[in-house]
Amino acid sequence: MKLLRLVSIFLLSACAWAHGQSSAKPVASSDAERSFDLMKTLAGTWKGQITTDNPAMSTDQLMPLSIRVASHGNALIHELSTPGPEVTVFYLDSDRLTLIHYCDFGNRPHMVARPSADGKTVEFDLIDAPGSNQVGHVSHWVFTVIDANHHIEDVTFPLADGTIVHAHLDFKRVQ
Repeated sequence: MKLLRLVSIFLLSACAWAHGQSSAKPVASSDAERSFDLMKTLAGTWKGQITTDNPAMSTDQLMPLSIRVASHGNALIHELSTPGPEVTVFYLDSDRLTLIHYCDFGNRPHMVARPSADGKTVEFDLIDAPGSNQVGHVSHWVFTVIDANHHIEDVTFPLADGTIVHAHLDFKRVQ
């Protein structure tokens, strides 16, 4: 009887240990995974000022931003209200961190991240921009995490006439 109880305790302990091991989050092993994990730290509600080198596109209003982790951690949803929400979805595609920006101008820039040496910056370069380009499209996007409550987004936006607009978005977390 003692032996049966000892074996039962051992098996239950082994099962609990194995379950704890299998549910543990794997350590990020690639640049893309590390960048995605950094981007996920931005989940929350933000407000920030947008300044551009084109005064017609600047505003003094604080713009609301919502970032949330979705699909069991496999996607990140970025919704910027300008005034209607513009949605950007980030996800890992094999060994690349990618995004698709669903622009209110009717296009869908598809971008891929490149590794950052500082571990606080994620920089995205354009792959393609299907859809309407009557106004223009995002071609470059840089996210810089200052700290847990502050991040910056720098966006390059070529207009249809060839003019390049640079936007600087300075966000503070809403508590």
